[in-house]
Amino acid sequence: MFDYFGALPHAAQALIAGLFTWAVTAAGAAAVFLLRSPGRRLLDAALGFAAGIMSAAGYFSLLAPAAELAAELGMNVPFVLLAGFLGGGALLHLGSLLWGRLSSRAGRGEAMLVGSVTLHNIPEGLSVGVAFGSLAHGIPGANLGAACLLALGIGIQNFPEGMAVSLPLRRSGMGRARAFGVGQLSGAVEPVSAVIGAALAAGVRPLLPYMLAFASGAMFYAVTAELLPESGENSRPAAAAALAGFALMMVLDVALG
Repeated sequence: MFDYFGALPHAAQALIAGLFTWAVTAAGAAAVFLLRSPGRRLLDAALGFAAGIMSAAGYFSLLAPAAELAAELGMNVPFVLLAGFLGGGALLHLGSLLWGRLSSRAGRGEAMLVGSVTLHNIPEGLSVGVAFGSLAHGIPGANLGAACLLALGIGIQNFPEGMAVSLPLRRSGMGRARAFGVGQLSGAVEPVSAVIGAALAAGVRPLLPYMLAFASGAMFYAVTAELLPESGENSRPAAAAALAGFALMMVLDVALG
């Protein structure tokens, strides 16, 4: 199965990965149909594991290849890394601010909530697409296993994100089916943005160092601003899971690279 997936065009790989992250969002939103939510300790450990994977991917699979390619193309490496990295973090920060502001007003209309979460998820989908699109250039450090693990990390953190949309809507009186529909829509943009990211990364080589650094900045912002703070109630198991996720990603990246 993995060999078949590896033989697909990179845009198709990005699409499948984006559909996976959307499906995990939908699984989280489906919590409205359950009598009990998943245990907080388990969710915090999952968030920590995702944080470890995404941290390692942000460096080994995105930032380090960006530096190597920028040097190969004769670019100013510090400028490229700084501009891309801060740009990715800034865009995710703006999306998070908008999400937080509008989600507090979700009772005034679910369209506002979905729109804000959609903006928040665009950089994540782009990051997945860039990871797969960069495979077209044979850059050291960019490999299929690392791209898949990056999609896995984003998918894991999308599970509680889907819950965070659907459960408050359910508590406000919205029906279960409608709350689920709104919650899963929050991840619908990720397959589209993943394909766009893959197409840009595969087709415009001079922009690729910026895009890789951009994706890395978005990942590090997601880890430090969202995943680790959310796992604060069970910080020790979350920290252990983060170390395990980082170690797994690091070993696989070295082994596959």
